[in-house]
Amino acid sequence: MANTKSAKKATRQIARRTEINRSRRSRLRTAMRKVEEAIAAGDRAGAQAAMVAAEPEIVRAAQKRVMHRNAAYRKVSRLTHRIAKLGQ
Repeated sequence: MANTKSAKKATRQIARRTEINRSRRSRLRTAMRKVEEAIAAGDRAGAQAAMVAAEPEIVRAAQKRVMHRNAAYRKVSRLTHRIAKLGQ
């Protein structure tokens, strides 16, 4: 348990940030799941529409340090490549 005033404040800040990050991570996962489901269904138009919504969420998660920057751009790249392959 926190003993000092600064440690108690840090605990409050951590709890607040944890809630915010949990929300951001949930939005990120939901957006990526929609793209994955459209790809699995073979729906190229639906996958592209979902990707248009998902890409800003993924990049924003990286900017807010919810996920690593390189991991975010790798995810965008791989999803985009998989959507492109649907049209062939």
